[in-house]
Order: sequence, then C-alpha cells, then structure tokens
Amino acid sequence: MKRKINARLLLIALLVMAAATGSTTIAYYRMFRERVRNDLKVSAELLKDTHYFDPADTAAADAGAGKIDFSADMEELRITWIGADGTVLYDNDQAAGKLQNHADRPEIRQAFAKGEGESVRRSDTMNKNTFYYALLLDNGTVLRVSAEAESIWSVFLTAAPLIAVLLLFTVALSVALSHMLTVQLIRPIERMAENIGDAALEPPYRELAPFADMIRRQHEDILSAAKARQDFTANVSHELKTPLTAVSGYAELIDSGMADQKQERHFIREIRKNADRLLVLIDDIIRLSELDRSPKEPAFEALDLYDAAAECLEALKVSARKRQVALHFSGGHCIIRGNREMIRELIDNLVQNAIRYNRENGSVWVEAAGGDSPRLIVKDNGIGIPEADCQRVFERFYRVDKSRSKETGGTGLGLAIVKHIVEIHGAKIELKSEEGKGTEVAVFF
Repeated sequence: MKRKINARLLLIALLVMAAATGSTTIAYYRMFRERVRNDLKVSAELLKDTHYFDPADTAAADAGAGKIDFSADMEELRITWIGADGTVLYDNDQAAGKLQNHADRPEIRQAFAKGEGESVRRSDTMNKNTFYYALLLDNGTVLRVSAEAESIWSVFLTAAPLIAVLLLFTVALSVALSHMLTVQLIRPIERMAENIGDAALEPPYRELAPFADMIRRQHEDILSAAKARQDFTANVSHELKTPLTAVSGYAELIDSGMADQKQERHFIREIRKNADRLLVLIDDIIRLSELDRSPKEPAFEALDLYDAAAECLEALKVSARKRQVALHFSGGHCIIRGNREMIRELIDNLVQNAIRYNRENGSVWVEAAGGDSPRLIVKDNGIGIPEADCQRVFERFYRVDKSRSKETGGTGLGLAIVKHIVEIHGAKIELKSEEGKGTEVAVFF
C-alpha cells in the first residue's frame, strides 16, 4: 500500500511538472510572438516615415527603388517593397528582379484588403519561424518587413537544461514528501489495526468509520466463534465422558465377578442404554458439524410441507404410543422451496422434543399451514420451559432439566440443529412456553 501511494504521488508530481512546463512554454512563446509582431509593426511605421517608398507611379517607384539600400543597416530585418500588381520593387536581402510575384502571399493579400496583414511561416530545415508584417502605403504599394525567430520547439530546447534540473529536484522532493505523507497517512491506520478490539478508539479518518465498524464486528465474530468452538469441545468431552464412564464402570463390575446374575443383567441393560446414548450423541455432533462446515448451498426443491410433516408423524407414532402421548395433525397442502432431508430433520426434532418432554396422557398438536406465509407449528401441553431459559434452549448442549434429558435420551443438540436448518432456509423461528403448561414452536418459511 505504501509503495502504491508513493508511486501515485510521484506520478501526480510528474504530471503537474509536465503540465506546468508545457503551459509555461506556450505562454512564453505567445508573449514572444506578440512582441516580435509589435516590433515588426513599429519598424514598418518607421520605414514608412522615411518617405523612401512614396513614389506614386510604377516608373517613379522603379527609379526610386534603385536609390534605396538598407542591406547594411538592417541585417536582422528583411525589407520588401511590393508594387500594386505584386511585383517586388525592392528587397534588401536579394535582387528584386529574381523574386517571384508576391501578390499571392497571405500577408500581402491582407494588406491590400485591410490595410495591414501578417503571417508566420515555419522553416523545418532551419527549425525557425519567419514572421511577416505588411503595411499598405498611401501610394497603393505595400511595405513588408520580416524577421526570423526561434520556433516553440527551439524555445523549449533552449530551456531544456533548466527544465531537467527542475525535474530532478521535483522528483527528489516528491519522493521525500510522498514518503513522509505516506507514513503520516498509514501510521493511524496501523495503530487502529493493532488495537482493533478497542471500541473506544475512534477511526483516524471519517471515511474509514464503516470499514472499521465492519472489521470490529468481524473481529468480535471470530472471537465469539473461537469461544464457541472451545465451549463446544469442552461440552462434547463432558457429554461423551459421562456415558463412557458409566459403561466402563458397569463393565468393570461384571468383569470382577462381584455381581450376581440378576445384577449382571441390570448392568448389561445400563451398558446398552449408555452405548445407545453415545451413538445418538455422536450422530448429532457429526450432523451439526456437517451443517457448520458445508461450503456449498444445499440442493433446494419444491416440496409439500404438509406431506413431509405427515411422513414424520407416521414414523413417530410408535415413540408417542410408548410414552402415552397423543398426536394430532391438521393443516393443508403448502409448497415451499427447501432441502427435503433437512426439512424432515427439522420436523422430526421438533416433534420428538414435544413427545420427550411431555407428560403421561399428554398431547402434541402439529399444524402445516399454507397461504401467504407457509408455517409449521408444533405445540404440546407438557412440562414447559421456564421464561429465563426460553432464549437459551437453542444453544448447543443447553438443557433446562439435565436429569430428565438424560432419562429421555436428549443430547441438548436437537434445537441447535433446528436453528441451523432454519437459518439455511432463510426462515424464522418463534418459541412460546410456560412452565407446567406446555410449549409452542412455530417456523415461518
């Protein structure tokens, strides 16, 4: 970043220098050109006042021209006297008889038409410009004076050594200033980056405020995710350790031969119960990890929420009958876009929770409704959730009643999986519960 800033500042300095050099050269040349024109005009007026070019007829003009001689006095100024028909009557640089008719010269035409005329012609060979000024005399002839002067390119080349020195100085100064400016610009940003977690530290530049807020949010999210991973690891270790410890303990008692046949059967049942719990727990952990790390969007399709709920309830009838819980299903066909496997998993988790945390002879009501807002509602009249715990039940491994969860086979991950699936589908979940009266969970697609 520093290198880019330095390079761009240097480029700006060079562009400014080039623009300044060009504009200064052009302005100077225009002033120089105007001065040459004025000098030629003054010279023409002075020559007119000498009355050498006053004869009125051509014969007299020819005779008078022979007496005019400015060849020694006007070395830098060329003087040409042109008759009314364009014939050259006198020239202090060449013999008049050898020169062509000048009636077609731009400055001569202008002089005959307007009283005076001027033009500039460039000599590529000499790299010079010739300035011409023509003045119409009272006798109908034209007096033209001209002088050679440097072209704009010659002016530039003359000033080139000075321009080169100024350019080197400008480059050196720009490098030093750009380095100093870059350090001043970057230092506050580096200080902010080093203290990104300090919310009290204001961004050094107003334009950076949205960027700083976004970086801080991302920083907080990263820290939060890191803490969540640590908590998840600790919770997984604890949850796996409990049934493994029970399995190990019961197996050790059987192996030692201290238990009779009746106790051994009890220990074997406990080992199987804890092994089943381990399998369920591991399955939920693997599933949650898959949802967390999946880089691709799941395959969505049009599916009937009512049919998906009906299939899940049919599969859970045995579990509900075993716990003496009645299932009630209502609603109508409604089409949503979603991943079929995930939607079935969501419904299964919600209904299983409603069955698991219910009471004997309790009921579970499931509604799949359509309309403008397709929704799934799972309601029970079970033990309910205390108000203080309602916001935390979607956290991983969080249980309201840990002893009951273990008895019913709960892992504390079911609602965490539900929340993740809801987020993937862009849906919204609402939970209402009252301790001792039951719970209602609604998912709006």
